[in-house]
Amino acid sequence: MARPRVGVAILTMGTRPAELRALLDAVAGQDEPASRIVVVGNGTGSLPDLPEGVTGVELAENRGVSGGRNVAIETLRSFGDVDIVVDLDDDGLLVDTDVFRRLADLYEADPRLGIVSFRIADETGETQRRHVPRLGAKDPLRGGEVTTFLGGGHGLSMPMLDRIGGWPEDFFFTHEETDLAWRALDAGWKVLYAPELLLQHPRTSPARHAVYYRMTARNRVWLAKRNLPVPLVPVYLGVWTLLTLARTRSLSGLKAWFGGFAEGVRRSGGPRTPMRWTTVLRMTRLGRPPVI
Repeated sequence: MARPRVGVAILTMGTRPAELRALLDAVAGQDEPASRIVVVGNGTGSLPDLPEGVTGVELAENRGVSGGRNVAIETLRSFGDVDIVVDLDDDGLLVDTDVFRRLADLYEADPRLGIVSFRIADETGETQRRHVPRLGAKDPLRGGEVTTFLGGGHGLSMPMLDRIGGWPEDFFFTHEETDLAWRALDAGWKVLYAPELLLQHPRTSPARHAVYYRMTARNRVWLAKRNLPVPLVPVYLGVWTLLTLARTRSLSGLKAWFGGFAEGVRRSGGPRTPMRWTTVLRMTRLGRPPVI
């Protein structure tokens, strides 16, 4: 196949201009350059000055991670010269200069490769356990096929997106990566964790506020309703309800979580396309059946 061409998508709310510029400099410094670079201002009003060759798209309102990234995909698709969409957090940094070349090598070698998840590490080189996309993961340097991926840095096959669609628009943020990964797996694509592709990112902890709890619960319900066979929906949601009760120490957080859960039950999160049982079996063999 022809050498895959990389297009870069960066979503920003305009609050990290210095970090955004450092990231754009790192993108420009790759030894295999990107065909296109798009920066989407998600309700920023106006973007900062961007380097020559970078396309800026300003959105009047914040459309969330899902909506903003869908705009970036459509913008890159319109150029007609992008085969891999690379999403990068605006406060991330590409430390190595060979990331795009090694990513293109992976896609060139495997036409069924749909999603490649980068490794995320802080300034000290440490990768938080929650940033390793597999259950019980202790070694962040062990790569391989997985069933979900990291939102901060990853590659997406444009042919895959053409077939399965983009990000779940209604999710806004949280669990949008898992929804996309499940749909990709069900369509026969591979999801790969490639720890040799590094995105440096400041160490963070999950945001434990009411909106986070509500969105997490609501989108968890939507994830199940959209993608799981009927018998697995109550199992998946039951397991996560028990885990939430065991892990959450905040009464206000639990109240917001159950409010979001009820919202997810009442409202639709998009069309339902349940995965095949062969996909359930494949995910189980990969170490993460879709019940946890």
